[in-house]
Amino acid sequence: MHDGRTKKVETSFPGRGEGFLARHRATLIMVSGAAAGTEWALEGARAVAGRSDKATVELDDPSVSLEHAAFELDDKGFGVRDLASTNGVRVNGKPVLAAPLSHGDRIQLGECELQYVVEERAVEGRTWSVEETA
Repeated sequence: MHDGRTKKVETSFPGRGEGFLARHRATLIMVSGAAAGTEWALEGARAVAGRSDKATVELDDPSVSLEHAAFELDDKGFGVRDLASTNGVRVNGKPVLAAPLSHGDRIQLGECELQYVVEERAVEGRTWSVEETA
């Protein structure tokens, strides 16, 4: 609506989790099925998984909803949230509506199983150049 009184409100939080992504690389890996071994890098504050061609993590499986789950970043890392999917979300075999993720966790969306992998990034040291005055 463009009536001059409304404005778009961003749903992401700028700066949220930037420290985590600067120090870590987070990836989802398909564990089984025809797409086993496929990897998706989690590079922003939010990634949606589902059958939709607009999904960041696109899963071509009829047991997965169009927008099944969201992987959301905070200062400690990623978590997963069910987006009212038909077949639910499980983390390490337990059904969840939302849960923080740890390295090695297995996430089941419908019949698709993904593994969450976190690797530390090499941190480059800062260097300064100081000019000497005579």
